[in-house]
Formats: sequence, C-alpha cells, structure tokens
Amino acid sequence: MLRSAAGREALTAAAALADTDLLAAVERLRRAGRSPELAAAALGQARLRQRGAGKFGADADLLLFTDDGLQQATRPVVAARRARRLAAAGHTHVLDLCCGIGSDAIAFARAGLAVTAVDADPGTAAVAAANAAELGLADRIEVRVGDAATVHRELSGRGGAVFCDPARRAGGRRVFDPAAYSPPWDFLLSLTGSAACLKLGPGIDHALLPPGVEAEWVSVRGEVVEAALWCGPLARVPRRATVLDGTSAAELTGDGTREAPVAPLRRYLYEPDGAVLRAHLVAELAEAIDGSIGEPGVGYLYTDAEVATPFARGYRIDEVLPFSVKRLRAALRARDIGVVTIKKRGIALDPDALRRSLKPSGAGTATVLVTRIAGAPTALLARPLAH
Repeated sequence: MLRSAAGREALTAAAALADTDLLAAVERLRRAGRSPELAAAALGQARLRQRGAGKFGADADLLLFTDDGLQQATRPVVAARRARRLAAAGHTHVLDLCCGIGSDAIAFARAGLAVTAVDADPGTAAVAAANAAELGLADRIEVRVGDAATVHRELSGRGGAVFCDPARRAGGRRVFDPAAYSPPWDFLLSLTGSAACLKLGPGIDHALLPPGVEAEWVSVRGEVVEAALWCGPLARVPRRATVLDGTSAAELTGDGTREAPVAPLRRYLYEPDGAVLRAHLVAELAEAIDGSIGEPGVGYLYTDAEVATPFARGYRIDEVLPFSVKRLRAALRARDIGVVTIKKRGIALDPDALRRSLKPSGAGTATVLVTRIAGAPTALLARPLAH
C-alpha cells in the first residue's frame, strides 16, 4: 500500500505531520481524500522514520519500518563492518536467518554479497523485500518467509556463511533469557560449528558461550549495542571489544580470563568503555595503558600519567575522600561546585538520590566517582580529560 504512488504521496504528506497530534493528523490526511487505513499507515510510518533517523540517517526516509524491527535493527555502521568482515573472509553468499526489516541484509548486499533473507513473519518479510527494492538491491537479496531452522536445513548444503539475529522482543518487551529467543538458544548453538555469526544481546552470560567461538562486544559512541558470536572458521580470538565512533573502529582482544593488577590509588582514573567491561578485557586494557585497579573486580583503572586510548574515558583526580555524604557535601561547597556528574562502580548507591542529598549550589562543575579502594568506600572528585 505504501509503495504505491498514492502511498508514497501519503508518506510525504504524513512526514510534515509527524510531530502533531495523532488523531488530528490522521483526520487531516483523511480530509485530503485518503482512506482511513492509508492515512493511519502513512502517519505511523512517518513517525517510525522520524525515530529511525538517528540510527539510519538518510536511509530512514526511504525505508519502511515496524516498531519491533526498528528497535532490534542493527545500526548501519555495525552491520557494514560485519559485512566487510564476512566478505574479507572469502564468503560470497550469506543466509540471513531472522532478517527482520532487512538492515543486515542490506549491508551484506552493499558489501557485494548475495543474500537469502528469511523471516517467519510474512509482514516483516514483506517489509524487508520492499526495503531491498527501494534501495536497488532486490537483485542481490532474495527474501523468503519461513522458519529459520527449516530453511537452514534446506539450504545448509549450499555453503556460504550464516547470520542469525534471533528475535529478542516479545509483546513489546525485551527478552533476556536466551532460551526464550526465537529461534531458541539450542538452535543457535547448533550453528556454532559452522561459518556463522550470531547477533546477541550485550548482556549475554559468558558462562553460556560455547568453547571455540569468538565473542565480540560492540559499542557505538559509548553505548554497547550488541554482542556477536563468530563461529567456526570465522573465530579469531576468544574475546574482542570493538569501539566505534562513527568514523573509526578500535579493537581490543584477549582471552577474557585475566585479572588486572591491584595497586594503590594513582593520579588518573580511566573508566573503560562498556564493550571492554562486557568482554572482560579490563586486564588487557590495563596492560596497554600501564594501569592498575584499586579493588579486585572493580573496573576503574588508575595510571600515573595521561594516556590517549579509545577504550576508556580519562579523569584527573583532584581529591580523595572516605565516602560520606557530609564530607562530600563540604568538599563540593569548598570548591564552589554546583553541577555534579555522579558515577559509581563496585558500590551500591543511587546517583540521583546522592545528588539530592549533596544539594550542590555553586558555579563550578565536577565529576564524583564513588567506588571501593582497598576495600574502603571512596569518593573521588575529578575532572574529565580532554582526550
């Protein structure tokens, strides 16, 4: 409906009304001669495109979305990097199971790969096919409706790589138990002996990961967006943290089993990127920046000198206090601090509640990091470093 001439015209009209009241906008579209169904569909799509602009950029004005599909769709910068890795490994075809609205299939096709994209939901598969056609990629992307396990059994003998992004939402809510993924965890494990890449939620438990796979956590501008298992001949290292800032990529690798050295507090604090923490690569980062931790299991790193690294945010420590609200409030007042950013690691507290208790009122700004040092709750007053 929305790909017809009338549908495209309705989408253009709806885009100008995306920020207005829903019922009033639908009524305006209907008064212009559009059916209620077309008016509602166009306005719903216009609002999804508006939400998708931050993730998909200019492509958002061309693509069709579903609500769940938009939320689970891979960011193009992540999908493009994955596609390049598969192409560099020598693959020419990808079986994209659970393709959703087609974000990964599009990236595979743009990297020169042929794609068989599969989704169990006919409506979602239709959206993926429409998106492939809109971007001029229909000749490289074949979209099928079917069960992931059934289609995999049918096509597994043809070779190529397998990509699977299982549904991790049900009833509009995220699903955190891998056994409740669709397809379920047992099926995903059956793929790990072949050339497969499995996209998972970043909270996946390391204890669930089978031996021999490469587990990668990816962050984009500081937000951890996914974990991916690279399987069979695609696995290179046990653990990888990838940090993307939109223009460049940095990778930290290791086995994910080491502990960083513990030492007394030092002059600078480095807060590892979430991908480093999720991948259990704090020890590898500590080695790279000549850092140490102040408490076993607490991921803040400390150094004697400033270090340029894409894997952590740095702070200069100005004052060290045994943690108490009274001492911290007095220190902030003495420094005329009115705007406070509160971070915590290794200690249970509510940053918002602490901020209210501190009642900061001054002209300056500061970051307060509450953590444990040698077993003692400690507050660190610090300033972010420029790099």
